[in-house]
Amino acid sequence: METTLVILKPDCMEKGLAGTIIRRFEEVGFRIIGCKMILLGEDLLKEHYAHLLHLPFFPEILTFMQSKPVIILALAKEGAILEMRNLLGPTDSALAPKGTIRGDYGTDKMRNIAHASDTVESAQVELKRFFGVEELFF
Repeated sequence: METTLVILKPDCMEKGLAGTIIRRFEEVGFRIIGCKMILLGEDLLKEHYAHLLHLPFFPEILTFMQSKPVIILALAKEGAILEMRNLLGPTDSALAPKGTIRGDYGTDKMRNIAHASDTVESAQVELKRFFGVEELFF
């Protein structure tokens, strides 16, 4: 059983799609083992997006990701990482096929409904970043 982290981004929240997106996760067998709604702070975002800090559009990421509260999910399923990536579709919503979450609801590379862990290793780091051990229910 793998566990992945998903952040339902501000565009998802603004469009009122959280329930729809979570239902899509559950319909394909993902089990929610952790869930919280938070407003992301600058320090947490700099840690989470450390690989993008040097890019000129990073301030736009900060502004966007702090614009509304987000929902943080820990989801479990066999092969969770790859299946979630396939369910969401490519990062750039403009390139995501219809039938994927980003293809159905996203707008562009940043306003793409959700962040999801890309590897087992990154999922482990991200889950620890957003959840304490006592907040996950296996």
